[in-house]
Amino acid sequence: MTTRRTFLHLILGTSVGAVLLGPILVAARWAWAAGKKVLAKGTKRDSLIHEDPAALDTTQLDITPLEDFGTMGPTDEVVALDTWRLDVSGQVKRPVRLTYAELTALPPVERNVLLICPGVFANHGRWKGVSMRALLGQAEPDGTAGLLLVEGRNGKTARYPLTDILSEKVFLAYQVNGKDLPQKHGFPLRVVAEGYYGYDWVKYVEKISVERA
Repeated sequence: MTTRRTFLHLILGTSVGAVLLGPILVAARWAWAAGKKVLAKGTKRDSLIHEDPAALDTTQLDITPLEDFGTMGPTDEVVALDTWRLDVSGQVKRPVRLTYAELTALPPVERNVLLICPGVFANHGRWKGVSMRALLGQAEPDGTAGLLLVEGRNGKTARYPLTDILSEKVFLAYQVNGKDLPQKHGFPLRVVAEGYYGYDWVKYVEKISVERA
């Protein structure tokens, strides 16, 4: 029987697993997308503000110009990169503490993902950042891990199941539409959470804690 510990080791701890996981995740994403409402190119963003992002296929949706992005929550947090750090702790063997330079030197993740603030706005951005799965690979979660708690500078938090982290449905972005995150959108780091509403897209991220299931 495969235990949670064995599963995490296979996913996070071996280069062979990383190679094999790519095609599996692609297939899983296609399966997950089956039955979704397909949004045609040219779809008006205002028509999406009452939609569930998890029920939408945004493959053909236009990218929203950055100057047209809506925003929510705090917008004026000032972060000094010389002192800023990302901490990964909790149910892990090796807590991780990374500078911005170390974080941005990791292999990037880049995807188009739709952000919906219900009833207010919809942004479809090209987000670039770092895989939280890769961060967990460094920290080595123990066999009890099941959730990730992400905390922003302003105390805002959100939890995500480990399955959404391992599939990279949820990752951390430091750029959008080819530019560094603007301050009002969460510089230097924010959550991108495919299929989640905007209130789970934590801005100004500073801490990640691995929690028991």
